[in-house]
Amino acid sequence: MSDAPQWLDEDAGPFVRPYALIRGRTRPSGETLDLIATVRTVGEPPPDLGPEQRHILRAARAPISVADVAVELDLPVGVVRVLLGDLRDNGLISVTSPFAGRRTSERTLKEVINGLRAL
Repeated sequence: MSDAPQWLDEDAGPFVRPYALIRGRTRPSGETLDLIATVRTVGEPPPDLGPEQRHILRAARAPISVADVAVELDLPVGVVRVLLGDLRDNGLISVTSPFAGRRTSERTLKEVINGLRAL
């Protein structure tokens, strides 16, 4: 029997847990990012960025949704939101929400509630 821990998989290589990438944080600073918010690179990356942030900046050269960034990086959305929040705070990306400034009318919400009750 080997002395190696059971959770170590030599074929997988080095593995960093997603929460380690964001230093245990669970929420981005600032506004929460919608899954359909559009992200776009606006600045030049500084040399001290990690590989995940560099990957995000490459993917966001053209507008891309938050959900698509998560797929591109193969990381949980929560982790991607924190990484995007850091990039936004450093002025490296712009985020555009399709719902910014729009509010659903009270009448529409009441109609939806009544329709659900009718089911």
